[in-house]
Amino acid sequence: MTFKEYGNYDGLGLADLVRSKQVSATELLDEALARMDRIDPQINAIVVKHEDYARKQIEIGLPHGPFTGVPFLLKDLEILAGTRTTSGASVLKNFVADHDGTAASRFLAAGLTIFGKTSSPEFGLMPTTESRLFGPTRNPWNLDHSSGGSSGGAAAAVAARILPVAHASDGGGSIRIPASASGVFGLKPTRARTPLGPDRGEGWGGFSCNHVVSISVRDSAAMLDAIQGPEPSSPYVAPPPERPYMQEITRDPGKLRIFFTDRSAYGDDIDPEIASAVRDVAKMLAGLGHHIEERAPSLPADPAAVMSTIVAANTALTVRLIAQRLGRPVTDNDFEKLTLASARNAEKTNSADYVAAQLAAYQISRSLATFFSECDVFLSPTLCTPPIRIGELNTMADDLSHISVVLRRYMPGTAMFNMSGQPAMSVPLAWNTAGLPLGMMFAARFGDEATLFRLAAQLEKVRPWKDKKPPICA
Repeated sequence: MTFKEYGNYDGLGLADLVRSKQVSATELLDEALARMDRIDPQINAIVVKHEDYARKQIEIGLPHGPFTGVPFLLKDLEILAGTRTTSGASVLKNFVADHDGTAASRFLAAGLTIFGKTSSPEFGLMPTTESRLFGPTRNPWNLDHSSGGSSGGAAAAVAARILPVAHASDGGGSIRIPASASGVFGLKPTRARTPLGPDRGEGWGGFSCNHVVSISVRDSAAMLDAIQGPEPSSPYVAPPPERPYMQEITRDPGKLRIFFTDRSAYGDDIDPEIASAVRDVAKMLAGLGHHIEERAPSLPADPAAVMSTIVAANTALTVRLIAQRLGRPVTDNDFEKLTLASARNAEKTNSADYVAAQLAAYQISRSLATFFSECDVFLSPTLCTPPIRIGELNTMADDLSHISVVLRRYMPGTAMFNMSGQPAMSVPLAWNTAGLPLGMMFAARFGDEATLFRLAAQLEKVRPWKDKKPPICA
């Protein structure tokens, strides 16, 4: 293998090369680092670098797992003992964790060599990655555009082929949004499929979960096999899978009943090229033998209002805990203006308001469960506009009123599946005339990642995306 061939392999493919001794873990790490040095100055995706940690892993000896020797990046929200985790926040720029997060420990057990962390907006609050601390992460398809968020650094690094798979997390769309914006594959698992310990039982009222973004469907499936399952402190558990997800991708999806919409979750018109792409994908699915019907769920509550209340309360707690860690009151300069505004909004509500938001989320979940009693899969656009431009969402603006307007237009349909806990994936099936990726979102019933993986594997065969690479590419 010559190093230029590195980009032709997914994570499992690289692991096979290590297993057969055609290449060493050190050689793969060296190549990933060289690609990072060459490409990352243009996209700003990798904001914490700890090459020494990865080399120490190799020196000590990597565990035997499905990804042994494969270079990997954590999102800069996940802690790894002895390394910095900033959460994209200036106030935490020097924070070093003294223990591993559960997700990190499971990635380590899979044999991955973790050489750094990818950029996130401050505390993962935005669907773009433009923190005050590190600056914007740029889209490899067009540097004037965002790579998405909050796992924007992960998606940009994978899209630019610095590595084939990277950690991501999703509390309102943060795996699927950057997967769509950056032209990679991203599946949000069922609620509680992947644990968030040891310091948290759940994130954002149960909305948040860990997984990855990847080039290949099989990397996503194998990684979910590796990191899924409860831990001793899990407050609740997801339905156990019938079989490993790696087996699901080899199974025929059968004739699925698929509903679709080419409109936003609010019924609004969307970007015409995206609407056209949804209809084109629906036609393709019909050609594959699936039953296709144009129908969309009617939601009993506004997902944006629910998210605002739940996220504000969680943000307020984060600010309080940081003040306790600092041993002083926080100042306006410690956080971005959006973070402080969100925390202060929580101070204007009470515990009954929080419970009301939880109830509204439950009503949305129940409504979606009824909708999915008549279909296997729901197809909709992941994003309702092309990837937004850098600066379009300004978290340091004195007037933050523009943010809700942009969010409603840009990503109205992702958060409802965080509220219902259903699995949903963004699949890179279309690009617009400007060359920007347009992801298609597929959701399934609670606990049914299997159907999504079977369908994704079918789509990967009939409309492959692996060799479609951005202009900024290693």
